[in-house]
Amino acid sequence: MITIRPASDRGAANFGWLDTRHSFSFGNYYDPNHMGFASLRVINEDKVTPSRGFDTHGHRDMEIVTYVLEGALEHKDSLGTGSIIRPGDVQRMSAGTGIRHSEFNASDTAPVHLLQIWIVPETQGIDPGYEQIYIDPADKQGQLRLVGSRDGRDGSVTIHQDISLYATTLAEGDTVDHVLAPGRVAWVQVARGAIALNGQALTAGDGAAIEASAGGDLDRLTLTGAANEAEVLLFDMAA
Repeated sequence: MITIRPASDRGAANFGWLDTRHSFSFGNYYDPNHMGFASLRVINEDKVTPSRGFDTHGHRDMEIVTYVLEGALEHKDSLGTGSIIRPGDVQRMSAGTGIRHSEFNASDTAPVHLLQIWIVPETQGIDPGYEQIYIDPADKQGQLRLVGSRDGRDGSVTIHQDISLYATTLAEGDTVDHVLAPGRVAWVQVARGAIALNGQALTAGDGAAIEASAGGDLDRLTLTGAANEAEVLLFDMAA
């Protein structure tokens, strides 16, 4: 079964410096029917004006993945880590027993556009940690590139949960397939552009939850680029 979460149905807030959309309940947006999916808890699409951002604040027991689409985001945390996250980068921060961090648009002239993803860890109280990698755009073009996983395989960031996170960019007509093993579910998030997911149209901001049907026949996902260049994240998770 594929259940589409249209972009237009997401929670929304605009603070002037921040224009944000929430696929799941977050902050002042609460919808008991959209509290997360499997181990996914948050997918926020944020657009931050130049030189503005999130002041230092704390987190606990959450895996936080940041994926920048345009611009540059400056990160600083209580571990002493500082970095700039740009398109192609994937950052994972494990909040664990507690971490404080800030995130600001690194530019004083251009906005930054990003996805921030929260994943519930399989174990609470781990040591806080941080990891950032760069993925060559060619490695995502027309193919699914693993960017996050439980064991950090294939050069992906290590996420402390039974999850495999893939990224792809698809030109119009490009097709990629992904097979779900028994007991797995998936979430597809279109970051930009448009695709067809098993023949169903999705555009930027749309998400889709994929669960096995009663007959267990939904195991192959086919993503096809439909217009412009699409960028898509696919989460393969334990049910």
